[in-house]
Amino acid sequence: PMAAKTISIIGGTGFFGSHLVPRLHAQGHHIRILSRHRERHRDLLVLPRVTIDEVASDDPAALAAWLAGSDAAINLVGILNEPGRDGSGFAAAHVQLPETLVNACRQAGVGRLLQMSALNADAEHGPSEYLRSKGRGEDLVHAATDLAVTSFRPSVMFGPGDGLFSRFAQLLALTPLIFPLACARARFAPVYVGDLVEKIVNSIDDKSTHSQRYPVCGPEVFSLKQILELIVKAMDSSCRIVPLGNTASKLQARVLQNLPGKLFTMDNYRSLQTPSVCKEGELCSTSLSQYIQDLSVLFSNKKHYDRFRQQIPR
Repeated sequence: PMAAKTISIIGGTGFFGSHLVPRLHAQGHHIRILSRHRERHRDLLVLPRVTIDEVASDDPAALAAWLAGSDAAINLVGILNEPGRDGSGFAAAHVQLPETLVNACRQAGVGRLLQMSALNADAEHGPSEYLRSKGRGEDLVHAATDLAVTSFRPSVMFGPGDGLFSRFAQLLALTPLIFPLACARARFAPVYVGDLVEKIVNSIDDKSTHSQRYPVCGPEVFSLKQILELIVKAMDSSCRIVPLGNTASKLQARVLQNLPGKLFTMDNYRSLQTPSVCKEGELCSTSLSQYIQDLSVLFSNKKHYDRFRQQIPR
C-alpha cells in the first residue's frame, strides 16, 4: 500500500471529486479540499481525514499558503457552460486557474500535480471554446517541466450523481411522449467514474505516469441517440426520441442557451461535432449498457424513480 500522503484537491466537491475523495481517504491519505462554499459540502466532512477550506483560488499567495505541506495537488475544476455572457468563464476556470496553481505549487514546494482535462481538448484546433480552453490549461501545466505532471483526458463520464445521464433522465420524465434530440449522431465512449478514480489513485506514486497525457474511454461507443434509448428503456418509458437535423439542433442550442440553467448551448453543440472516442489509449472496463441495466431495477416503478431522482445531487 501507498504511504499516507497529504493531497490537496481543487474542485473536489463536484461529481468526480465526490467519488475520488472517499477512495483516497480509504487508502489512508489526508485530503484537503478547496471550496468557495464550505457549508454546502459538509457531507464530505464525515470522513475524519478530510478538511474543506475556503480559499480564493485566484489569489496566488493564498493558494500557495493553502498548498504548503502537501505531497500532491489535483485539479478537477471544469465547467461545461460559462456562467456569464462575456466569454471569460472558460478562460478563468480552465486557463488562469491552472496557471495560478502551477505557480502556487512552485512557491509551496509541491512537486506533483494531476490535472483533469477532457478528450479532444486542443488549444489550437478544438471545435469549441470549452475544448480550446481545456487544451490551453493542459498545455500550461505540462509546460511546467520542474513539476511531475500527469493529465487525464476522459470521454463523457457516468456514475451515481453524474450530470449527463441524470439530467437526461429528468428531462425524459418531463417530456414523456416525444423528445427532440439535438446532435443525435454525436459519438461517445462513456467512462465509468470508478474506473477513472482508480487510474488517478494509482498514478499518484507512479513515476512512469509523469509528463503523460492519458486519453480515457469506456469499452463501448454509442451515439447520443443510443444512450438516450438505453435510458428510455431503463425507465420503462414509451417516449420517442426524435433526432433533429443540423439546422434544428443549432436553433435548439440558440434558444436553450438563453434560458436559466443553460441546458444546451452553441458551445456544447460545437463540442459535439467531434467524436468523443479514443483512437488509442487504455480502455476502462465498466460498460454503460450494463450500468444502465442495473439502474433499471431502480426505475422499475415510479416509486423507485422518484427515489433515484432525490439521490441526484442538485
